[in-house]
Amino acid sequence: MRVETTSNSHASTNTTSEKGIILTLLIATFVVILNETIMGVALPRLQAEFQVEASTVQWLTTAYLLVMAVLIPTTGFLIQRFSTRTLFLTAMGLFSFGTLTAAAAPGFEVLLVGRIFQASGTALMLPLLMTVILVLVPMERRGAMMSTASMVISVAPAIGPAISGLIIQALS
Repeated sequence: MRVETTSNSHASTNTTSEKGIILTLLIATFVVILNETIMGVALPRLQAEFQVEASTVQWLTTAYLLVMAVLIPTTGFLIQRFSTRTLFLTAMGLFSFGTLTAAAAPGFEVLLVGRIFQASGTALMLPLLMTVILVLVPMERRGAMMSTASMVISVAPAIGPAISGLIIQALS
């Protein structure tokens, strides 16, 4: 993995830029993982809006999880070949493009494509966060940092449905 700001001897100093990199990855990971469960509460409303069956609208969740299941294992391959910055920008670009596509979707099919792009970005972020932590954080602080990352990964999908409910109530 090529992290632009570190080497093995430098990893123990944990500079401000390294903390910034990890904080940025934690926030980005929270946002992309929040998206994983945020759609669940909206499925009945989307079913009515797009006039599709329940089994069809469920593909918004199923496709998302399938894409993640396929892409997460391939991220290790990508991490060895591309820089952290490139992978981060790619992940956030895919996720942002998917979000814009989904937000502007005129029909169910376009919404589904948007969700697939979102899942692609999310699938890159998870292993990227863990790998960067292992590279940048000194051995004696890795456990604490991994627990922070685990909290982010656990809390985001837990509050997604509540946020979705608030959005549905506030907006038509």
